[in-house]
Amino acid sequence: MKDSPHPSGFKPAEIMKLPEQMDHHNHGYNQVVIALSGQTEFEIEGYGSLVCPGQGCLVTAESEHGFSGVGNNEILVLNVSVNDAVPDYGAERMQRLFEQSSYFHLDNQAQTLIRALSAEMLSHPDDWLLSKACTDTLMCVLQRHFKPLASERYLPRLNMDVIDHYIHQHLSRKITVAQLAGLVFLGESQFHVVFKEQTGVTPHQYVLQKRLELARHLMEESRLSLAQIAQSCGFSSQSNFTQAFSRQFGASPAKYRRQWG
Repeated sequence: MKDSPHPSGFKPAEIMKLPEQMDHHNHGYNQVVIALSGQTEFEIEGYGSLVCPGQGCLVTAESEHGFSGVGNNEILVLNVSVNDAVPDYGAERMQRLFEQSSYFHLDNQAQTLIRALSAEMLSHPDDWLLSKACTDTLMCVLQRHFKPLASERYLPRLNMDVIDHYIHQHLSRKITVAQLAGLVFLGESQFHVVFKEQTGVTPHQYVLQKRLELARHLMEESRLSLAQIAQSCGFSSQSNFTQAFSRQFGASPAKYRRQWG
């Protein structure tokens, strides 16, 4: 007999690999993601974390989240409909579990069970009944064996000296968020969240401020032409430089230089 499809249109449990390029979406059902191997990067409603084996995250229905894999990775995904009847593990217990999105880690007993069930699912990837049974089993286990991870653990302090030195050395060229994130060994999404939390501005805004500060210094202390200054500070054109400078300092570069001189 052919397996019955899930009434909500998705498979209850599946094992997959995440691509290295960050993707974002949301969906109308709850989801549990458990790392099996490698590392994965998640951002749930602006809160980013690297998830390693033995760790995972709860994603509540309709929560905007981003995800990507770091190298060779494998995750177990449990899809839990908010409309499913849940007599087996209790509607109230399920509601408590999905009160909010969060990150967690699992004890050794739960990890052993997850490895065994994952191996069985890999051997029978098209068995819907097995997929559903694994989801029901693991949802019961999760409520007893997972521990929330403290949020402070996933908001590292960035070494701004390292970042500032790199920016200073490369201001004449394009500087990407990926390059800055690589300096402190973070993914782009998590770096963006932590950077804004720590500095109050986005990485793009921060780099632009550095370019404009250097441009103002060169206008005050050098005889370079405005075109040369624009190029030295990494602006793609003199018109872009003029627009950004005027917005920041309330005067065009030419007017500012005349006033300073």
